[in-house]
Amino acid sequence: MCFCGNRDEDVDWNQTWYTHSPELSNCFQNTILVWSPCIYLWVLAPFYCLHLYCHGRGRLPLSSLCSAKLLLGFFLASFGFVEFFYILLERRLEIQQHLVFLLSPIIRSLTVVLAVSVVHWERVRGCRSSIFLFFFWLLGVVCSLIPLHAKVQLAVEQGLSPDIVRYLAFFSYFTLQLAQLFLSCFADRAPSGTAFLKGYRSPLQAEDLWSLREEDTSVRIISDLEEEWTAERTKLQQQDSKKSPSIALESRLPDQAQLLRKIQKEQSSGFCLLRTLARSFGPYFLTGTLCLLVHDVFMFSVPQVLSLLLGFMKDEEAPIWKGYLYAGLMFLLSCLQSVFNHQYTYTCFTVGMRVKTAVMGLVYRKSLVMNSSARRTCTVGEIVNLVSTDTQKLMDFVVYFNAVWLAPIEVTLCLFFLWQHLGPSALAGIATVIFIFPLNGFIARKRSKLQEVQMKYMDGRVKLMNEILNGIKILKFYAWEKAFLQQVLGYREKELKTLKKSQILYSVSIASFNSSSFLIAFAMFGVYVLIDDKNVLDAQKIFVSMALINILKTPLSQLPFAMSTTMQALVSLKRLGKFLCQDELNPENIVREPFKSDVDGVVFDNGTFSWSKEGAPCLKSVRVPCGSLVAVVGHVGSGKSSLLSAMLGETEKRSGSVSIKGSIAYVPQQAWIQNASLLDNILFGKEKKKSWYQRVLEACALLPDLDNLPAGDATEIGEKGLNLSGGQKQRVSLARAVYRKADVYLLDDPLSAVDAHVGQHIFNKVIGPKGVLRDKTRVLVTHGMSFLPQADLILVLVNGEISERGSYKELLNRNGAFADFIHTFANSERKKCFSEDFQRVSYGFCKYCGDRNSIAIEPLPDSDEEHIPEDLGKLTKTDKARIGRVKLEMYIEYFRTIGLPLIFSIVFLYAFQQAASLSYNYWLSLWADQPVINGTQLNTDLKLGVYGALGFAQGIAIFGTTVAISLGCIIASRHLHLDLLNNVLHSPMSFFECTPSGNLLNRFAKEIDAIDNMIPDGLKMMLSYFFKLMEVCIIVLMATPFAAVIILPMVFFYGFIQSFYVATSCQLRRLESVSRSPIYTHLNETVQGASVIRAFNEQPRFIMGANDKVDQNQTAYFPRFVATRWLGVNLEFLGNGIVLAASILSVMAKGTLSPGMVGLAVSHSLQVTGFLSWIVRSWTDVENNIVSVERVKEYADTPKEADWSIEGSSLPPSWPQTGLIEFQDYGLQYRKGLELALKGISVRIQEREKVGIVGRTGAGKSSLALGIFRILEATKGKIYIDGINIAEIGLHDLRSRITIIPQDPVLFSGSLRMNLDPFDVYSDEEVWNALELAHLKNFVSELPEKLDHECSEGGENLSLGQRQLVCLARALLRKTKILVLDEATAALDLETDTLIQTTIRSQFEDCAVLTIAHRLNTIMDYTKVIVMDKGHIVEMDSPSNLISKRGQFYFMCREAGLM
Repeated sequence: MCFCGNRDEDVDWNQTWYTHSPELSNCFQNTILVWSPCIYLWVLAPFYCLHLYCHGRGRLPLSSLCSAKLLLGFFLASFGFVEFFYILLERRLEIQQHLVFLLSPIIRSLTVVLAVSVVHWERVRGCRSSIFLFFFWLLGVVCSLIPLHAKVQLAVEQGLSPDIVRYLAFFSYFTLQLAQLFLSCFADRAPSGTAFLKGYRSPLQAEDLWSLREEDTSVRIISDLEEEWTAERTKLQQQDSKKSPSIALESRLPDQAQLLRKIQKEQSSGFCLLRTLARSFGPYFLTGTLCLLVHDVFMFSVPQVLSLLLGFMKDEEAPIWKGYLYAGLMFLLSCLQSVFNHQYTYTCFTVGMRVKTAVMGLVYRKSLVMNSSARRTCTVGEIVNLVSTDTQKLMDFVVYFNAVWLAPIEVTLCLFFLWQHLGPSALAGIATVIFIFPLNGFIARKRSKLQEVQMKYMDGRVKLMNEILNGIKILKFYAWEKAFLQQVLGYREKELKTLKKSQILYSVSIASFNSSSFLIAFAMFGVYVLIDDKNVLDAQKIFVSMALINILKTPLSQLPFAMSTTMQALVSLKRLGKFLCQDELNPENIVREPFKSDVDGVVFDNGTFSWSKEGAPCLKSVRVPCGSLVAVVGHVGSGKSSLLSAMLGETEKRSGSVSIKGSIAYVPQQAWIQNASLLDNILFGKEKKKSWYQRVLEACALLPDLDNLPAGDATEIGEKGLNLSGGQKQRVSLARAVYRKADVYLLDDPLSAVDAHVGQHIFNKVIGPKGVLRDKTRVLVTHGMSFLPQADLILVLVNGEISERGSYKELLNRNGAFADFIHTFANSERKKCFSEDFQRVSYGFCKYCGDRNSIAIEPLPDSDEEHIPEDLGKLTKTDKARIGRVKLEMYIEYFRTIGLPLIFSIVFLYAFQQAASLSYNYWLSLWADQPVINGTQLNTDLKLGVYGALGFAQGIAIFGTTVAISLGCIIASRHLHLDLLNNVLHSPMSFFECTPSGNLLNRFAKEIDAIDNMIPDGLKMMLSYFFKLMEVCIIVLMATPFAAVIILPMVFFYGFIQSFYVATSCQLRRLESVSRSPIYTHLNETVQGASVIRAFNEQPRFIMGANDKVDQNQTAYFPRFVATRWLGVNLEFLGNGIVLAASILSVMAKGTLSPGMVGLAVSHSLQVTGFLSWIVRSWTDVENNIVSVERVKEYADTPKEADWSIEGSSLPPSWPQTGLIEFQDYGLQYRKGLELALKGISVRIQEREKVGIVGRTGAGKSSLALGIFRILEATKGKIYIDGINIAEIGLHDLRSRITIIPQDPVLFSGSLRMNLDPFDVYSDEEVWNALELAHLKNFVSELPEKLDHECSEGGENLSLGQRQLVCLARALLRKTKILVLDEATAALDLETDTLIQTTIRSQFEDCAVLTIAHRLNTIMDYTKVIVMDKGHIVEMDSPSNLISKRGQFYFMCREAGLM
């Protein structure tokens, strides 16, 4: 028995290739062509099924598409079996000669059964589309085309009758196979519907997007990576510790050597991070790299086929079918190239997205465990930059990394093939490449250094903006906006100057790479024709070489970008590694043990602590009995807050041990409030228990506040509690701790910000011996002397050491420093008297103040909770995405800032460079068609000279255009940033209360970065490829005018695809931008409240919140890059259609077209694929990034404050001369729709008068100050100062001539001197004098850098009391006629407070002073006291007269123990 029959059936090349009607043998058709798809499926199916098993996404419902695939598969399998039985029964004699006819149908049918099984398995594992089966059906259809052609030809010649069953079976099989191929082009519908189609029909919303795949979620990615990174970091620390002895020995190393060690450490941490990321994401990334290698194989095959096509055009005897075969083969190879390229890009973007998620997660987790010394070196702005800019650099690195090593290989292959065509002349091309590479390597290194500098300036700018946003109220009070605006612009100018240098270098790089194809061709062709007259440049040599050089252009153009991206990524890796390797809190700083009631709650056993490893020790030993109340007292800066920090494990333990029994609740000195509802702030992640919640509200005196809030406890609180008073913030912070039901309470002066009577209420109801925490261990830092008699233990701190300890009586009996202090500043008899009479007094106070909650708990009615309108308590405006395409006005606005002259220059230069390109390419085609005479071509020198002149002209134009675009975009960027900065700084305080700082930081960081870098790059790319496409279309139409019939419909189809894509992509970009802001806001909030989060052990909940926000952002990002892949595949198939059209039309016009024109047309049409894709991609990038312009311009339309200064104002320079203030029926409200905060205030404050303003928290005391400074504009009435209506003068004219010492002391990072005098108006002598009067001179003079002492962000390296003294020093420097003190000494001990009050009385003797006071003893000698309640003045007179009237002020004085 023979397998194929006679030897005659073997391939006969005369019959197959060298003929006008080619045929393949039956043996070949029934073996190779049938078995190739079968082998593909059987070999790869097990691996594919295993992949589906490992990455399943849940079962899909049986859809009509899947049913059709299964049904067609069943029919396909049945045809094979029918053919098998037919041959077995009817053609038995043929089996002896042709066994293959029997085996092929069986193999084919069994393979189809396997394919059907794979379809079912895909449905079970949730795979919606299959590239694997698509290639199987495609291979099957392609392999069936030759038998189809043979059978059709045979049927035409012999008819169907001889073998009708096999004919019908084959034709039916082919039709069904074609149907399967068509169906495999579509994906099963997702359970949630198709977002892409919906995005075209109507603007997408966040809820329309697909949920993230499990393997892309933060939890899955970070859980694996965190362990890897921890191990890597530990290894790195061990290496450092091994080096530490040698470092100790070499402590006298010069500064350069120490700097080198620091740089090496940073680099090693960056490489450790890279190694960790590579281990986690490397394997998946390698699958994409494999696709790229396959893509390269197809890419290099195309020029070889082009060579065959041009050879066919020269050979007049060649059969026409070969031309069509080459055209079809070129189309097929181009299509396969596109498919593998986009699969690779998809893989890269997926890995990039996962890297971004991973790095964001690591940075966020790190921010929760950094110790205090590390925290001082990393500001919030810098951390925001890490998760915004640096993660983006890593994503870009993932996408372009392969180009770094693959581009040189591709260049080498191109030069190898060029050698085959041009011989040793190709060495000239190698020399050109060798010249270009070092040049661009040098440029890349320079740009990397410039980028480091730029990032440093950007960090400084974003950090400063973060501080401005955090301290905006202070800036407005002091009229410091201009000073800080100049500082931001200083950073910005340096940033743009560095960017300009970088962009000019980049322009040199782009010009050299874009001209590289010409330079290589010029060098090679020049050498080729000059070394030998017999060397002839024909069409085949020129245009195959040009096709190879065009391939060469891709790696050469990608390489500078890849190198630049790699350099930038290395900088970012170094920055991220440095941050992630910062010192962390040592878990061994404290020992947390289970709660035991019979042992001490807090034990310090000979403990010594400091704020950093190198810092001076700041604390010693102490024991706190379980269930006791321990009061900690001491002067400002004595270490009271440090003691609590040591108990929390926030300070470095130098020796000894600390143990805490049970859970901890912590109330910081400066309340940390989340941007959430009041209810959420109090519950802090715990379940709501109504009865306990009501007790907590009543005990913390919050019930009256709920009545005033628009939606009760559902009211949203702004960032940092912007819409709460200082007292309210502190009480919410306390309520959060009380609700926790912890075992140990650490209370850092929580009563300093509340009124005296409210403070006493909270002490009695919460902290004191009869409060709700009476059985808990309480450590209370306080300046209030009235609470000390009820403490079980008092610790007196002096310079970080406990100088005295004991009960109140014990300390008094010792007659030490504490006893002297008490006798000087308090009268214990009065306190006792007060505590006995409190119940009686509180009733009277309730009668006057409406504080009905002092006696009975009034639960909130259920109906109130249920029927609160959803948006009633809403304060902050979430970052909303606009819908629809970006408006034309936005482009006009952007281009107007660039300027029309520059735009016309750019367009002209682009047109010129493309005209030069078209000219030299056409010149080459004329050169190729020149007849050869005696084995040579004439005038080669002239031809080479013209070609060179045109090419060099193009290179100069390329450099000109890129520089012009870069400069134009920098001009636009400068204007947009300046407008944004001005718009934000001119916005009223209500804007900052409603707008999360994350939204604004997003604009100043990510959006400005996109305008700086992404828009210029997008514009360069889009314009470049657009003009190149125009050139190709002109060339193709010159060669084959009939191509217009194909090109025109394709233009319309292209337009449809573009509009379909951009509509969705633009909205996805907006959604992605919008979902990015909450990440920054959450991070900002977390960093500032890290100590509170750690104390309450809430890290897991906050990490989960961060994960959710990152996942929401990636949910919008993932469809965006999938949409880009969809676009790329569609457009490249469209471009491949133009290649096919140009090739087939050239073959059809073989007799009339010269080989030179065919080579020119086809070699250029091969580039259309890339051009189309890049045009839409770059256009989309421009449109997506113009969204950044749109988002930056959003704040141009928000409400603005009045003008800072009014030109031509007649305000006297010395105004106000007397300080006389008059309110006339004055009223104001915080926001439209809310009740008036001040109602009908009419009062006259005489010059030099000292006025105290008192009242319950929320009574409107601080609102008076806001009105005087026009932080809030009057709703009705007027304020006159020295007879001038303040509403008629500029805000800065007003605010710079009156002074406030605010409730919240805010400092900015920078020198101490800058914080006192940002305009540099006063001399050093005046500054030192102010510090002396503020009792800070000794402290500052002991600092190593004195006035140049660097304050950390928010002044965190100073205590709260010291910060308040700095604010006092500011006021003493300004020395205006009006001074407002808004609870300015609340954080000071009584002794310092008394000294400060003395200073104020002496230094501001001839000024009008308005004091908003909690400590009534500070205003008892004032000329007038105003008592406020619910926005009204209820009493006003001298203190003595008010007491004699026995009104509200009288009861407040009794409560404070002043009577």
